[in-house]
Amino acid sequence: MKKTVGYTTGVFDMFHIGHLNILRKARENCDYLIVGVSTDELVREYKSRTPIIPFSERIEIVKAIRYVDEVVPQVTMDKLQAWEKLRFDVLFHGSDWKGSPMYDEVERKLNAVGVRVQFFDYTQGTSSTLLNEVLHEILRHSEEGDQNQ
Repeated sequence: MKKTVGYTTGVFDMFHIGHLNILRKARENCDYLIVGVSTDELVREYKSRTPIIPFSERIEIVKAIRYVDEVVPQVTMDKLQAWEKLRFDVLFHGSDWKGSPMYDEVERKLNAVGVRVQFFDYTQGTSSTLLNEVLHEILRHSEEGDQNQ
């Protein structure tokens, strides 16, 4: 019997319960879970900011999660390119992206090669983006204070 290979990606900056929830749910829905951790360069490219936690540390954190079987660097947002290399059967993602033009296109491309896209409910009340914004604002104010002295 063929094992189902799952794939999910993320920045996983300031690892929190939302990250753990998606990894746990993904592993419950496949036999082998591959996780792509976004490189610092990729995050700067599409979010225009650097993660608080460096890539080398974020990838080690994700490797230590018991639900994860394999961890790879995510160097592109192109999920079809990832599929060409990893040959996963299902892509898991948070429901906050469901119905977005970007993910409608991702679904169309992956469905064409036989990959199912499965969305999980977004964990309410926890956001790396919000935490990042607050920390970057604190750092900006701190740097401005240092310059004024």
